[in-house]
Amino acid sequence: MTILDGKKVSNDIKDEIAEHVKSMISKGEKVPHLAAILVGSDGASMTYVNAKVKACERIGFNSTLIELPEYISEEELLEKIHDLNTNDAIDGFIVQLPLPEQIDEQKVLMAINPDKDVDGFHPVNVGRMALDLPTFLPATPYGIMELLERYQIETSGKNVVILGRSHIVGRPISILMSQKRKAGDATVTVVHSRSKNLEDITREADIVVAAIGISEFLTGDMVKEDVVIIDVGITRVPDATKKNGYRLAGDVHYESVSQKASYITPVPGGVGPMTIAMLLKNTLLARERHNK
Repeated sequence: MTILDGKKVSNDIKDEIAEHVKSMISKGEKVPHLAAILVGSDGASMTYVNAKVKACERIGFNSTLIELPEYISEEELLEKIHDLNTNDAIDGFIVQLPLPEQIDEQKVLMAINPDKDVDGFHPVNVGRMALDLPTFLPATPYGIMELLERYQIETSGKNVVILGRSHIVGRPISILMSQKRKAGDATVTVVHSRSKNLEDITREADIVVAAIGISEFLTGDMVKEDVVIIDVGITRVPDATKKNGYRLAGDVHYESVSQKASYITPVPGGVGPMTIAMLLKNTLLARERHNK
């Protein structure tokens, strides 16, 4: 079994981008600038955003973190988004999800300029992705595709099962893996909470992408020998043996599934680091587009 080391691959990508940034600086070009809006003080969101800011510092990007209170109105948040849309110094920006109850997430995502939507969530970018046109790919699916490519995992003609149909992971990765591309040309099945005979479907899969949001849902008896496992989930599970009182678990029961898998992503250290790396790659793309 081979562990798909997202931490190592993401560091390789960051090193590649850092070299590109050095080249930009030597030519007198403006370096990429990524902004992030963080609403409230959710612990997980703060951790993710701070990791993105640190990654920018490491590779030589400029970054701006805009921290807003939990009680901010939708109108005020939309004004902040408008400011970033019209600020030529900012190449791309993200609004960290989830947002407080008083704010319509879809309305916020729609308000972001598609040319600065480095998360790849705007309908314009989702549509361009579906049509296989140049665009910003959603960072997590993009990271999964990059992992498969860099480990040279054969996907052409393979039976791929996606657990989950979210707009952020499930649906986009199903589109990308069915397209004519290096990590593509697969036969894709999407299963979800309403799917019948789910275990029969997963046992036929050559590759499983688990993004269902239920900790340790996929177990060893649900997969076949030599399956490739991509675990997107991450949940805090109570664990009295740990100093902090919990451990991090994915959507895959690692102990049982890893005994059958040919390749598997760990949690943490698999898909998570790749998401940040691909966000940086999208920001570099945004800067290059704005240079033209």
